[in-house]
Amino acid sequence: MPTYEYECGACGHRFEKYQSMTEKAVKKCPECGKIRVHRVISGGAGVLFKGSGFHQTDYRSKDYKDAAKKDVEKKKTPSAPACAGDCSSCPGDKK
Repeated sequence: MPTYEYECGACGHRFEKYQSMTEKAVKKCPECGKIRVHRVISGGAGVLFKGSGFHQTDYRSKDYKDAAKKDVEKKKTPSAPACAGDCSSCPGDKK
């Protein structure tokens, strides 16, 4: 259940209310008693993931990780520059 933040439009009192998402919003101010309360958009609390197992790579086997490293090393080898097609000396040019 989330915690909602409210503010009274009459007296300016700010308060939090821990309530279900299906509950109706608070209307009456607990400080002054007037029905001028509105819900304030707040940052809320962030979700914290602690420990291993929250990423796809955490579940991979050692063999899979080693193979992936080899693939990365293969991609790092320099390759020939791509042909733009406008050079008469380019072997890919069929002029």
